[in-house]
Amino acid sequence: MNLVRTHRLVWIALLAACIAAGAWIQLPLGPVPFTLQPLFAFLAGFLLGPLGGPAAVLLYLAAGVLGLPVFAGGASGLGVLFGPTGGYLAGFVLAAAVTGLAHGRAALTWARGLAFGAAALAVAYAAGVLQLRAALALGWRAALVAGVAPFVLQDLAKVALAVATARFLGSHRLAPP
Repeated sequence: MNLVRTHRLVWIALLAACIAAGAWIQLPLGPVPFTLQPLFAFLAGFLLGPLGGPAAVLLYLAAGVLGLPVFAGGASGLGVLFGPTGGYLAGFVLAAAVTGLAHGRAALTWARGLAFGAAALAVAYAAGVLQLRAALALGWRAALVAGVAPFVLQDLAKVALAVATARFLGSHRLAPP
């Protein structure tokens, strides 16, 4: 295995661990808790691109499904993916792919990062609300009130922090090539 591939695998594992750590920092706000998971899912895409970012999220999800207590509140198991918050977890995979599209040869600009981050947030919300609505038999309005409204401002701040972090790491050549 060459050094570039090893470097990339280490970053995938590191970001999967960061997503897991972000799940432990939680504030219950109804059926969906506030966590730092989106920050690290967005960052995974920004740093690792449209394939590596989702790989980090999928590694995190695999750890949880296999029984490691890495989901919010220390939960684990396949049942979490089918519960009220499972759509957000699946949405993180898609969100990492979207932010990964901002990953290019040129340095990440604020405008590009914020635009792709906002799109990623919309994708994560869409997947999350669909599952939340189905799991709790909610109407669209109730699902949006419970699963999006309390989080928008904080999640936009997470997008900005992910962009800032990716720009910092990219400028210091710490991110993978």
